[in-house]
Amino acid sequence: MKREIIQTLDGSTTIKLTEWDECYHSKHGAIQEAQHVFIKNGLSLFPNKEIAIMEIGFGTGLNAFITFLESKKINQNIDYVGIEAYPISANEVLNMNYVAELEAVDQSAIFDKMHESNWEEKTILDNDFSLTKRKMFFEAIEEENKYDLIYFDAFGYRVQPELWSTEIFRKMYKALKENGVLVTYAARGVVKRSMIEVGFTVEKLAGPPGKREMFRATKL
Repeated sequence: MKREIIQTLDGSTTIKLTEWDECYHSKHGAIQEAQHVFIKNGLSLFPNKEIAIMEIGFGTGLNAFITFLESKKINQNIDYVGIEAYPISANEVLNMNYVAELEAVDQSAIFDKMHESNWEEKTILDNDFSLTKRKMFFEAIEEENKYDLIYFDAFGYRVQPELWSTEIFRKMYKALKENGVLVTYAARGVVKRSMIEVGFTVEKLAGPPGKREMFRATKL
């Protein structure tokens, strides 16, 4: 499938799948979306804690990199697992401008290491942050009671509804610890119904720029 790198409205880059007219991040602002959905409404709920995070759709590494930067501000020790079935190319990594846009040149080696690290192996990025990238389909996830927080950043329901099914959310529910949280940019009624069916308590929150609403689901 043809992919092209585009600039989003906040100046940060993303990858667009032209046949689907679908982007890895919001065209209204890749960095703004990540900060609003995953940091403000997810990571910030766990200050000063040691937590395990699973990201559904590692993609460009933006969410992982922002999480690394933010974790230093709120004293967190993070074990981060990124799930990705189709890793992006080294050339695409080089064309992502996140280090510059986040004014994080001093941490550019961390962003590079995130992408250069071996798949299926835990990489220690610093004393408080480890990353394990796993190349697999979301349907193959079978972990239970392991994660405090899930970033659910799959391609949209419009193009891949099977990734937003009751079956997938049942796997997410099982993978979370008690009181664990899942955050996603999505806000479709069919997605909410699937979340509730498997046991989640779902909140509808204000969305990132360009999107009115988003969901946060909790395993109580």
